[in-house]
Amino acid sequence: MRKISFRIIGGCALMAAVFAVQSFMVGDNTITKENDVYVINTTTIGKNIEGYNGPTPMKVYIKKNKVEKVEFLKSQESPKYYAKVKKALAEKWNGLKVKDAKTRQVDAVTGATYSSKSVIQNVQLALDYYQKNK
Repeated sequence: MRKISFRIIGGCALMAAVFAVQSFMVGDNTITKENDVYVINTTTIGKNIEGYNGPTPMKVYIKKNKVEKVEFLKSQESPKYYAKVKKALAEKWNGLKVKDAKTRQVDAVTGATYSSKSVIQNVQLALDYYQKNK
């Protein structure tokens, strides 16, 4: 009877240890690969880059070392001003090689300076992250 109890307790302890280790190993999905496209999500790595009302997370899609598109994720920015930023900046990096996109000088949008600067910083952060982790 004691052997069975020790085995049950030992098995439970082992399972608890496995679950604890797995919880620390779970990634933040900053970089993923879908088909041949790398997707860099700045939600976690860019959480301290803030626009006017808070973080402005982005997804940057890269295929064959070229930026395919930049996706604006949900933020707390004013919809009116953020729409101006999206319209002005969404395609600024499309089609550029990563090294060229990193050095591209992009101007902030008048009237939405904080928001546009945070978007530019997030894109730069995503490109840096891609180069270091692809």
